[in-house]
Amino acid sequence: YPDERLAPASGSRTQEIHVLHADAVAGPNGTRRVVGVETQGMTACPCAQELVAGRARERLEADGFSEDEIERVLRHVPVATHNQRGVGTLWVGAAGEGRDPIDAETLLHIVEESMSSETYELMKRSDEVEVVEKAHRRPRFVEDCVREMVRMGVEAFGSLGDDAFLMARQVNLETIHRHEVVAERYGLLGELGRELGAGDAGAARHLSMPEWLESA
Repeated sequence: YPDERLAPASGSRTQEIHVLHADAVAGPNGTRRVVGVETQGMTACPCAQELVAGRARERLEADGFSEDEIERVLRHVPVATHNQRGVGTLWVGAAGEGRDPIDAETLLHIVEESMSSETYELMKRSDEVEVVEKAHRRPRFVEDCVREMVRMGVEAFGSLGDDAFLMARQVNLETIHRHEVVAERYGLLGELGRELGAGDAGAARHLSMPEWLESA
């Protein structure tokens, strides 16, 4: 579905296209509905950034810069790394009637915020530098994106109850490898919340979306 927004620096009007998913099941135990969004964004690799920063430190030190000066340079100048175009998907499901609505705009915000930066179809040069710098100041692995989606999803939709469902999935299209990198996590909202809040090692069994829907 189309989403009109403004570019981050120039304010140019642009239109982004996202994918909206929905499913519902009615059974002997009641009804279950699930809503999901899929959209694209940008990630910057933390590992390569640390390696580049280490090489920069060595060169600056060899050139006579003090430790304090080196830290100031690295703090002010975004450090290079390799990037990925990420595809994030977030599903949230509610069991029974009378639950709060699952807002697609909230899902979309969570998916985009989980990555290093959102992307825009139409950008001026001033917008391009904003997006690139933001991404390099928020480097994230594919699994970091999933953790953020889960964390923000539990916070935003906790009112749906412990028996609500959440699935977060991130696919990164790599630039220095020929393969893609995928991470995902799914389960009941209550279980995911306990993992986040108490450092739980994780549920012994992760409930999948088909299993959750079929239990209606």
